[in-house]
Amino acid sequence: MAEKPEMDGAEDEDCCSDVSSLLNNGSVVSTVPDRHGFLGGAQYSPDPKRQQAPSVALRREKKWVQMLNDWEKYMSKYYKKVRERCRKGIPVSVRPRAWLYLCGGNLLKEKHSEEKHLLSYDELLKKEGESRWLDDIKKDLHRQFPYHEMFIDQEGYGQKDLYNVLKAYSIFDSSVGYCQAQAPLAAFLLMHMPAEDAFWCLVSICTNYVKGYYKEGMETLQIDGDILFGLLKKVAPNVHKHLKKQKIEPILYMTEWFLCVFTRTLPWSTVLRVWDMFLFEGMKVVFKVGLVLLKLSLGQRSVSSMHKKFPTMCETLEALRNPPLEVMEEDFLVDQVLRLSITDEDFEYEHRRQLARRKASKQAQQQNNKLRAFQ
Repeated sequence: MAEKPEMDGAEDEDCCSDVSSLLNNGSVVSTVPDRHGFLGGAQYSPDPKRQQAPSVALRREKKWVQMLNDWEKYMSKYYKKVRERCRKGIPVSVRPRAWLYLCGGNLLKEKHSEEKHLLSYDELLKKEGESRWLDDIKKDLHRQFPYHEMFIDQEGYGQKDLYNVLKAYSIFDSSVGYCQAQAPLAAFLLMHMPAEDAFWCLVSICTNYVKGYYKEGMETLQIDGDILFGLLKKVAPNVHKHLKKQKIEPILYMTEWFLCVFTRTLPWSTVLRVWDMFLFEGMKVVFKVGLVLLKLSLGQRSVSSMHKKFPTMCETLEALRNPPLEVMEEDFLVDQVLRLSITDEDFEYEHRRQLARRKASKQAQQQNNKLRAFQ
């Protein structure tokens, strides 16, 4: 629950004189949104962000505008430079356009507007859609960041745009339709760009980043959970031993992290920095953030001391679901992610190993079923 900000001294009165609060369903909600648009809830952050020198901010914005105006050239010839600038954080003023370009949403939007055999966003909205998906979407609208100024009003434009984006996706990819975990992604994108751009970004993310996550059974997510756990052995062997000893399956702690790409987990300023990297570098950023949280949420302890502090699965999962605030601070977390000694070869090796392990397990299961059939 967000606390009403205290105002001590003249300086605080000057910067917060307009802040007041009201009760909304028992929670304190500010009447003035924070810099991200939140009026309350866990994501509310009334403290002003550390300000860059205006000259530095302007210089960074100009660099990004220059890149975006010649995007293909920069992506083909100056890939590492773009990556470096994403890791530093994208300026707020250019982030909507940058995200659209980074994930390729602009290309999808252009392609579906120009080619007659493909449906544009507006054409998708004109279709009826399946009632089972539309009913589920309507039930979930009020749950998406209810303390954000865009979504606090059930009749407001935010929830209407969210409904349209999710409806259009359910029609666009009928094999998936609608999955509840898509809603926070769509809402998050809508906070930063128009509905049509948010839709094409969502399409790109579901197709190229979290492919297979939202299909029935979620086997891809389970495989990625096993990959995460395998990589943990290299990054934090003691944490790996502790989780293995308590028989805690990865799906119990990483599901929301991966399905919602940390929009439900991290402080908002940190989410934005993670997404700046995620949309450029892909899912390995999600894995690395997950590894940092696993490594540092339980502390740098021996297996025995970890067991004393977290004696059962309940205590361990509680710690993983509520990482220390200092671990989630944007500059610290990004620095830790970039310091991880995990290579592309490590990812590829662990992916192959988990696929082979799962294949062997299925074959053994099939063999057991055959033997039972003959008994």
